[in-house]
Amino acid sequence: MNAGKQTYLIDPDSEYVELAVEVFSMLADATRVRIVLALRSAGEMSVNHLAEVVDKSPAAVSQHLAKLRLARMVVPRREGTTAFYRLADEHASDLVSDAIKQAEHTVNSENVPHHEAKETGA
Repeated sequence: MNAGKQTYLIDPDSEYVELAVEVFSMLADATRVRIVLALRSAGEMSVNHLAEVVDKSPAAVSQHLAKLRLARMVVPRREGTTAFYRLADEHASDLVSDAIKQAEHTVNSENVPHHEAKETGA
């Protein structure tokens, strides 16, 4: 079930615990989770395209992207007057993916969650 996942042991008193909480709070917003998922699948998208995908106004998406940029989760690129964004690395994407998998366990407690069915071929 955890094949391919390395165990990374961290001391509970690590200086990174508080920063990890900030990462979780940054992702504790449905629009930002949707933005991460959209960028995960597309690689790079303009603000307007992201706004269409997540069904929010470009202004709202820009505000969310600014927060994600400050958290160093996304990286901007300008082309003329258009801003494009991509994920800075795979970590935010992995966190969101793992959270979705956990949510599947919550909803599918009686059945095999979708991600495990795919892994086992069920």
